[in-house]
Order: sequence, then C-alpha cells, then structure tokens
Amino acid sequence: MNLASAFADLSTDDIKALLDGGTLTIYSVARPISADIPVEFSSALVSFTFATPAFGAADGEFETPAFVEASVAAAHVGTPGFARACKADGTVVADFSVGPGSREVKLGEVSVSPGAPVVVKAFKFGTVGDWPERPDYYNSKPKPGYALAAQD
Repeated sequence: MNLASAFADLSTDDIKALLDGGTLTIYSVARPISADIPVEFSSALVSFTFATPAFGAADGEFETPAFVEASVAAAHVGTPGFARACKADGTVVADFSVGPGSREVKLGEVSVSPGAPVVVKAFKFGTVGDWPERPDYYNSKPKPGYALAAQD
C-alpha cells in the first residue's frame, strides 16, 4: 500500500473510515510511484463505490470491503495492476497492488473487458511502501526508441 502523504500517520482503522462513500478505481499496470502523483499512463478499468461504512469486520489477514454494488461492469479492456482509493470528495487516500499472487486486491478476473462484470474477491492492507513490483517499473510506459529497465 502506498498512502498519500497527508494520511501517512493514520492507522488502518482511520484509513478505513476515510473511505466511507469513497471509491476504489482499478487501473491498468503503469502505477505512479506515489499516491501523491496523478495517474497519467494507465486506463481506469472499473470503479467501485464504497458503502458507508466502507469495511466490515476483518477475516484473518483479509478485510471485508463493502461496496454499493458487489459487481461492477468494466469500462475498458486491460490487465489490472493497481487500485487507487479515494475519499467521497475525491481526495486520494492510497494506492493498492491488484492482481494474482501476493497482491493486496484480488479480483475474480485476470483481465477485464468492457461491460463484463468485475468482482473484488479479496482485499488486505499491505505494509506501507511494500510493493511486489520493482520500483524502476513505476510510471513505466513502453515508448518507441526507449528500452524498458534492465532486469537483474
């Protein structure tokens, strides 16, 4: 999880409360290195609206997010890579990793298509700043004439 700097000192319970009535927008893979940076190279694939309260009781390591609609139709085609959670007023609170494997948000789908239903299957709050990807891939976008970062 990457918290916006304004919320860096808050507890998980405080963050959950901030998300009441807010949104969780799933984006394709090029995530900003910080939640303080606008999303520029990713498409918004689908957006969930949190209910109030946004979370029920935790179940072990996983949270129980409450959305207005449990299933939302995707707006675009793509492979989910991260999610941005915002307060009801649109203020960015945090970014979360999305996908299979050791990610914070797991969907019922590996990729999404316009109009197809998307469901959040699991949600957990990871350690702040602990992302499963290499930092040199943040904000990456293949461009003609530019090589991607070298692998170790």
